[in-house]
Amino acid sequence: MRVRILAIAIAGVAALLAHAPEPRNAPRPPVTTEFNVPVLMRDGVVLRAEVMRSDMGGPFPTLVYRTPYGKTQAETTYATFRHAVERGYAVVIQDVRGRYASDGEFNAYWNEGQDGYDTIEWAAKQPWSNGNVGMFGLSYPGAVQWLAAVEHPPHLRAMVPAMTFSTPQYFFYSGGTWDLSWPEWILANIAADVREKKGLAGPRTHEAAREEYEKNSARIVSFLPLSGVPDMRDVAPWYYTWLAHPPNDPWWNWAEIRGKYASTKAAVLNFSGWYDEDYGPEGATTNFNGLLAARKGDADAKTALVLGPWTHGVGSTAKTKFGEREFGPNAAIDYDDVVLGWLDLQMKNDATGWKQQKPVRYFMMGENAWRDADTWPPQSHMTPFFLSGPPEGGTRGTVGPNRTKGAATVAFLSDPAHPFTDPYGEAAGAHDYRNLQKSGKDSAIYDSTPFETDLDVAGRMSAEIYISCDAPDADIWVRLYDVAPDGTSFNLMSPGLDVQRASLRSGTTRQLLDPGKPYRISFPNMPTANRFLAGHKLRVQITGEFFPHFSRNLHTGEPDSDSANIRTTTITILHDAAHPSRILIPVTNWTPPLNPNQGGKPVVRRDVPPGGGGR
Repeated sequence: MRVRILAIAIAGVAALLAHAPEPRNAPRPPVTTEFNVPVLMRDGVVLRAEVMRSDMGGPFPTLVYRTPYGKTQAETTYATFRHAVERGYAVVIQDVRGRYASDGEFNAYWNEGQDGYDTIEWAAKQPWSNGNVGMFGLSYPGAVQWLAAVEHPPHLRAMVPAMTFSTPQYFFYSGGTWDLSWPEWILANIAADVREKKGLAGPRTHEAAREEYEKNSARIVSFLPLSGVPDMRDVAPWYYTWLAHPPNDPWWNWAEIRGKYASTKAAVLNFSGWYDEDYGPEGATTNFNGLLAARKGDADAKTALVLGPWTHGVGSTAKTKFGEREFGPNAAIDYDDVVLGWLDLQMKNDATGWKQQKPVRYFMMGENAWRDADTWPPQSHMTPFFLSGPPEGGTRGTVGPNRTKGAATVAFLSDPAHPFTDPYGEAAGAHDYRNLQKSGKDSAIYDSTPFETDLDVAGRMSAEIYISCDAPDADIWVRLYDVAPDGTSFNLMSPGLDVQRASLRSGTTRQLLDPGKPYRISFPNMPTANRFLAGHKLRVQITGEFFPHFSRNLHTGEPDSDSANIRTTTITILHDAAHPSRILIPVTNWTPPLNPNQGGKPVVRRDVPPGGGGR
C-alpha cells in the first residue's frame, strides 16, 4: 500500500531582484547551532527549533523547515541544512506543535497555517536574519509551507513545497475513496512520540512501532467500518474526526489550497515525480497553474515546475530505477544543488546555480530525457482512444482512435470481501503487472494495436467511462499501462488519480445510482509523460478495487466510514455508439504514429480535460 515516508527537502523560488547579483560566497566557517530555541505562538504555546548559522557575518537570508518527524533526526540525517549555511543562510529547523521538543497538542495539519505564519514572522525579526524568509520541505514539511503561505505572512519570499497536495479531495481521499495509508503513517511514524509524551501503552520507538504495525496491518486496512478500527483512538483522535467528514464536506476548507493562490506573493517551485504518491504530481501541476492564473497580470509569475520520474522522498531523486523500470542516468539529480540554486536566485539574486531555462521541466519516460516547456501541460493534441468490446469468442477488448466491432458491453464482478488486490501494494514505482492482467471475472482489459512509431504523450491523460451496475454505488478504477513487445506491462502512475467513487461522480453531492441505468464516470487529470516506443501498446484495465491503497466500496449505498455491510455487484462497461467510453491522450508529436487503417488523423484539440462528472 501507499506509504507516507519521512522525507526532507530544501526549497525556495526565484525572481530577480532589482540590484546586481551578489558574488557566490566563499566556503563558510564551521556551523554554529543553537538548540531548542523557543518560538512563541500567538496562543502562548512554545515550539522549539534548532537554529543553524555561521558565527561570522550576517544578518542572513533565513530558511524555515518545519517537521513532525523530529528536528534532531532531520539535522543529523541530511546534509542539506549544512550546505545551506555554507552558502550563506541561517536555517531554522522546528518541531511542529506537539511533536518532540515542542509543546502543545499534535493535531495533524490543523495548526500548521497559523503556526507556520508565526514562525516565519519570528524568524524575520531575529538579529541574525535579514528579514527575507524562505521555506523548504517535502511531504508533510511541504504541506506546512502551503498552509502557512495562504495565511499571507509578510516576510515569506519563497518556498518549494515538494511532493505535496493541492486539495484534501486528493490527499485524505482520492476520487471519493478513503486513503488507507493514513493508519500506517500514524502508527509507524507518529504514535511512538505521542505515547512517550503521554505515557501511553505501546511501542515508543519508531522501530518497535513499525514492527507492531506490520503485525496488524492486514486487520487494520481491512477493518469495517473505517471509523471502527480502534488502533488510533489514543494516539490520533483527530483521525476519526477526519473520517466523520466526507470529501465534499465544506469542513475540509481549512486544508484546501485551491482557490487561495492569490493569498501569497511568495515565489514557488513546485516539485514532484511521476511515481510520487498520487497527490504529488496532481498537487504540483494544479498549484503551478493556480499560481499562474492568480498572477496573470504580473510580469513575472514567480513560479516553476519540475516533474521527474521519482517515487516519494528526497532519496529517490538520486536514483535511476523505480520499481522495475530503469530510466537511465538522466533521471538522477543533485537535489541540494537544484533547490539551493533556486534559493540563491531568489534570496541572494545569484543565478549561478539555476540551470532551468523555462518555467516547466519534465522527464519523458521511455525517451528517458528531460524536456523544457513554457506551460503545463505542454502543447499537445488530445487524441481520443475509444474502448471497444472483445470480438466474438475473444476475452479482451480494444482501445484505439476508432471503435471496432465487438461486444457492446463487458461485465465483471466487484467483491469487497475478496477485492482486486495490487501485488505490489507495499512497493512504489513502476512494476510489471502482466500476471494481474489475465482476463477474468474481476476486470475488463483493453489493448491498443502496437504503435508503428514512437508516440510521445505528455500532459493530462483523462478518461470518460460509461458504466452501469446492479448496486446503488461502485468504485471504478482505470489503470493505464505501457506494454512492451515481450509482454512487460508497466503502470504509468501511482494509484489514486485513476479511481472514482460513482456516487461522488459530480464532485460536489452524493448521488446514488439507479441499478441498470448508464452513467458517465470521468477521470479528468491523470498526469504523465511517457514515450510509447514503436512496437509498444497502451493497455487499459478497469476494476472495482485496487486494494489496499484505498477503501473498498460496500455496494450498499452506505458510507464505508460507518457501515460494515457489504455485497457483491456486477459492473458493466458500456462502449456502444450511445456510450462512447474513451481515453483521451495528449500527444505531443504532431502526427500521432497510428496505423492509418485503425483511425486516421487525430482530433486536434488543446489539452483540456473532458467534461465534468456523471450524468
